[in-house]
Amino acid sequence: MEGAKGREGNEAADGQSFSASTAALFHGAKGVFGNCRPVSTYEKLGRIGQGAYGTVYEAIDKETKRPVALKRVILHNEKQDGFPLTSLREVALLKRIAHSNCVALLDVAVGRNRDGVFLVFEYCEHDLAHLLETVRRPFSVSEVKTVMQQLLRAVAYLHDNWIIHRDLKMSNLLYTNRGQLKLADFGLARTYGYPPRPMTPTVVTLWYRAPELLLGCESYTTAIDTWAAGCVLGELVRGEPLLPGKTPVDQLSLTCALLGTPTERIWPGMEALPALRGGTMTVPQGHQYNTLASRLPELSRAGAALLDALLTYDPAKRHTAREALAHAFFAEHPLPKEEVLMPTFPAVHAQPSAARGSGGGGGAGRRGGGWADLDRDAVSAAKKPRR
Repeated sequence: MEGAKGREGNEAADGQSFSASTAALFHGAKGVFGNCRPVSTYEKLGRIGQGAYGTVYEAIDKETKRPVALKRVILHNEKQDGFPLTSLREVALLKRIAHSNCVALLDVAVGRNRDGVFLVFEYCEHDLAHLLETVRRPFSVSEVKTVMQQLLRAVAYLHDNWIIHRDLKMSNLLYTNRGQLKLADFGLARTYGYPPRPMTPTVVTLWYRAPELLLGCESYTTAIDTWAAGCVLGELVRGEPLLPGKTPVDQLSLTCALLGTPTERIWPGMEALPALRGGTMTVPQGHQYNTLASRLPELSRAGAALLDALLTYDPAKRHTAREALAHAFFAEHPLPKEEVLMPTFPAVHAQPSAARGSGGGGGAGRRGGGWADLDRDAVSAAKKPRR
């Protein structure tokens, strides 16, 4: 692994932008950045995502007639600040990723006078958050297995390539009417190495946030993604969020009520985590038992065991994505359904601005993310006074 030590970069630079390497970065998308296709070569059909960070459009490539999603990157004071760093990181990662269960970046397009930049993605008809809002349990047990297999394959691929996604949640899981799941929104994703370098713990939407993040751990691992995958599994089975906390303290309380109160014996090193060591949080007491099986009676014994393995307090003992894929849950009846037999749903086309949510990468709630969760650095830049 080349340059694993220090590859992920300085977290403190997240709010900055630069332009020196922009042309080199976009080389390979369609020539170089200065030669990108004009956005006018795409016919916009309607808005499909409206969030705090911008807008996403459903469109048709006029040359190929292929449906695409245009994700606009908000540029503020580009001549001074350059292209937003978060978007550069996202594009750099997307150029490295080639997996059938990760959304594909097809192109980069520019607006008239180059005052707008659009990332062109393959079009997916749905995200899982929207599906669960319209159909409480859109998938049978065998279909849940297929969805989870696809998610775990995507996560395993990322981890094999030294990438942590850091924002797995329902609205970042896109679904096509060909029965394919696509992991999206790599704005918070980072490359990593060993030993893990410090990174901000305020990542992952609250409902999917691992306990080590809640307690302020900065040297976390890929295990934060598999915890989030466990939350997704529970939500698919229940038809509602498994741990819908309102604050980090509430999130930890709900986690302990579900899994039992953790101790130093079952999670070595827990008491040394910053939030406990500094006294800013305490572990809720009095929860003696793990209640996963009773809370999710729809799951078989093997299914409950898999969920328990993904929602293990100690990240060193938590199942990896590859271990989860090999779990007995996927080998018992009902077996995972073939993708071609997966259900289809009416496609979501142009929606009113409020209909597709406006959550952010670190806030509570199911919505936000996916197509609607656009550039965070650009929003920060917009709040700065112009010089």
